[in-house]
Amino acid sequence: MTSLAFETDEMRPVKAWCTGDEVHVSLADGRSIATPLWWYPFLGALNEAELNRIELMYEGIWWPAVDEGISVKSMFLGRKADGAVPPSVAAE
Repeated sequence: MTSLAFETDEMRPVKAWCTGDEVHVSLADGRSIATPLWWYPFLGALNEAELNRIELMYEGIWWPAVDEGISVKSMFLGRKADGAVPPSVAAE
């Protein structure tokens, strides 16, 4: 599968939101995906309203408050942002 084949219209995000510990995305084909919030340290300083002020893009989602985003592809592949540290490791 090529990179271009991975991003299709069916994988387009149609809804996105954050809970206390996860980022959720619903896709055009009816699937949903969630990844841990700690995977994206650039979101750490945002309050609940800022976390849920998300812009949908063809290949992913964007947070205007931090001028950062993530792709659906990276969520599916389990790619964490630079500096991501699991909560249990951060507490030590």
